[in-house]
Amino acid sequence: MRQIPVDTTNATVMVAKAPQPKVKDRRTGEIALDKDGVTLMTVEVMFSTPDEVEILKLTVPQPGVSEDLAMGTPVALTGLVASAWENEFNGQKRHGIAFRAVAVTSLAAAGSTSKAA
Repeated sequence: MRQIPVDTTNATVMVAKAPQPKVKDRRTGEIALDKDGVTLMTVEVMFSTPDEVEILKLTVPQPGVSEDLAMGTPVALTGLVASAWENEFNGQKRHGIAFRAVAVTSLAAAGSTSKAA
């Protein structure tokens, strides 16, 4: 699947919902792991550009998630990419865009502005 890099240069990014383990199977509660066995986390962020504001749900490997991420924390996103997805479940086709980042790092401790790097 093609991954498209997302430019965060002119974006302000803040945590919208604290990180949580990504659930692979809602019925069993199984947590999602990457190909190396690392736990994947879900982090929702407010991604604001001069033209619009969106809430993005990111998948991030657990080691790439700062420990001090609370709602409203300004963050930098490292290696943010978007990938189109499509699946069929019970005869219903669904599609969307998935976002993945290598790291979500708090900018609050650094005393930086809320601009993402």
